[in-house]
Formats: sequence, structure tokens, C-alpha cells
Amino acid sequence: AAVSTQSTESSGINAEYGQVGFRRYIVRPVFSQHTKSNKHKMERFMPLGGNFVASFYAPITLTNSPAVLFKVEGDGSVTLLSTGTLLSCDPDRVVCKRVVLSGHPYKIQKRAAVVRYLFHNREDIAYFKPVQVRTKHGRRGHIKEALGTHGHCKITFDKPIQQSDTVLLPLYKRVFPKWHFEYF
Repeated sequence: AAVSTQSTESSGINAEYGQVGFRRYIVRPVFSQHTKSNKHKMERFMPLGGNFVASFYAPITLTNSPAVLFKVEGDGSVTLLSTGTLLSCDPDRVVCKRVVLSGHPYKIQKRAAVVRYLFHNREDIAYFKPVQVRTKHGRRGHIKEALGTHGHCKITFDKPIQQSDTVLLPLYKRVFPKWHFEYF
């Protein structure tokens, strides 16, 4: 993982050339924020300016080694993406991606509502039953039961909701870098 001090915009989808210490290789990094906690939020693109962490699979190297990321253009020219130092060789670093599931109220009875399109089967509803849901207008609720076999569920909210509201279920998924390693 390398911490950057200078950067230009790039996504981690494309393979890029990385040099850490005296070794050069082709990598596919996953970009994340650098925080003091043990879980780090994934960035879809390399942020412009500021510090971030690029995680990728590579041979173990001593910490505080210089790190550089390059991008190869279609015509063969090389562009500098970022410079920094090696943060650590920690395989237990947790990078999480935020995913939001959304559904719509189907029937509303005071504080309870039947929500559809949030899930697709009863097993998913049973699995996510302890998780709190929220709406775009700030109402909070809990899943009470599954209705039928097509993913409809009954949710009880703290206050009545409107028919035009959207029910959201934020989730976090652990992300790993793509295994793509070649010496350059």
C-alpha cells in the first residue's frame, strides 16, 4: 500500500505501472481513504490532491520505501499518477465499499408499510432483519416480517411515511484488490 502526496484522476479498474523501492510491476490498485480506524472507505477514483492509500498485491518490501504509480496511455506514453511512500505490507487492512439497497412503499398503514423492490426473496429479508432501514425524508424503521415469496416485507417506522418516499438500506462490503501482477 502506498500513501500519495501528488495525484491526478484515475480509476483502479485499469492496470497501472507501480514502482516501490527498486521493483517495478504492473498492478491494479484499490484506492481508499487513510484514517486512524481499522476500516477504510473505498474511493472509486483516485482523489485529486490530498492523501489516500492505493492497495495492491506485490512482493513484500521494506516500509518507508519510495512509491510511484504511472499510467500507460494508448499511444505508449507514460503519465505520472502519484508519488508517495510505502505505508505497510498489511494483508489484514480492511477496505469497505458502501452499497445502498433501495425499495418503494407499496401499502402504507400509519407507521407500518409494505415495501417492495428492496429484496427479492424471503431468505434475504430474514438475513437483513436486524439491520435498521431509513428513508430519504429521515424516517427510521425496522423490518418486521416477510410477506409472500417475492421479496415484499413489512417495516415499522418511527413516524408515518409518505407514498413518494424511498426506503434505503445502507450496507458495507469488503473489497479486495484484483490479483494482477507482472514484473515490468
